[in-house]
Amino acid sequence: MYDVIIVGAGPAGLSAAIYAERAGKKAAVFESYTYGGQIVNTPEIENYPAIQKISGFDFATGLYEQAIGLGAEVLFEKVVSVSRVDGNGAEDQETPAEGGLPYFIVKTDSGEYNAKAVILATGAKNRHLGLAREEELIGRGISYCATCDGAFFKGRDVAVNGGGNTAIEDALFLSNYCSKVYVIHRRSEFRGEKEGLLALQAKENVEFVLNSVVTELLGEEKLSGVEVKDTVTGGVKSIPVDGLFIAIGQAPDNAAFSEIADLDRGGYIISGEDCLTKTEGLFTAGDCRTKQVRQLVTAASDGAVAALAACAYIDKLA
Repeated sequence: MYDVIIVGAGPAGLSAAIYAERAGKKAAVFESYTYGGQIVNTPEIENYPAIQKISGFDFATGLYEQAIGLGAEVLFEKVVSVSRVDGNGAEDQETPAEGGLPYFIVKTDSGEYNAKAVILATGAKNRHLGLAREEELIGRGISYCATCDGAFFKGRDVAVNGGGNTAIEDALFLSNYCSKVYVIHRRSEFRGEKEGLLALQAKENVEFVLNSVVTELLGEEKLSGVEVKDTVTGGVKSIPVDGLFIAIGQAPDNAAFSEIADLDRGGYIISGEDCLTKTEGLFTAGDCRTKQVRQLVTAASDGAVAALAACAYIDKLA
């Protein structure tokens, strides 16, 4: 029986583990892939208080080692379900029956674990375009991480699809390695920060393809180009590229928890800044929950808030 089980080893989940352990609770963190979440792919972090500049990998590693050093366990298993059991052994998603202490059953692809409280910190994953052969061409020209795969396209022509900060950052990064970078965006204006956009516009090897959407992926065994359609004129043209970096946002992966936590239309766990869910003893933190600002610092903040709330809940049970 763990005190707290945390689902997700990103900045929110690892921050929650640190705060739970410091409060004297035994915490276990479950992660299906690797620690760090999306931030591990960021080459430079320059907006975290008191740290002028650090790579995402180094930041994530520091969080991981700090959590482990305090006594938290990190288990690389995929959580497939979370259910609440009342003190009489009956499953109950919201309110326990009188006469016993409730607890949670966390099932993974490798086993089953119990905890007094659970924190869902599952983060979000990259959105796909939904085009034919998109999945097939991943690793053969299609990528969702410029910092991960950009070096493979040194001296070649590539395209970035998107209009937010991630797309701008990816295009800036790729412009340092690639001969040509096409930035394809379905609107005429960008949602990303002005400073980054100005830097991108100053690049001689960057060409903007605005009011356009990718309609087809070209090439057989590997990507050789993309077909784009102008949303204003309806015209279609082909752009020869060896790589397409898709940066159109993220989506949460919370379907497995839809019965124990309310989700909004986008699949995010409904919660306020208190990180509470509809189920007593179940908390949420980070990019997987409903919120206005999704930044590294707010993920860490959520982890602290959720962990301290979970600890208070456990103390109240005793």
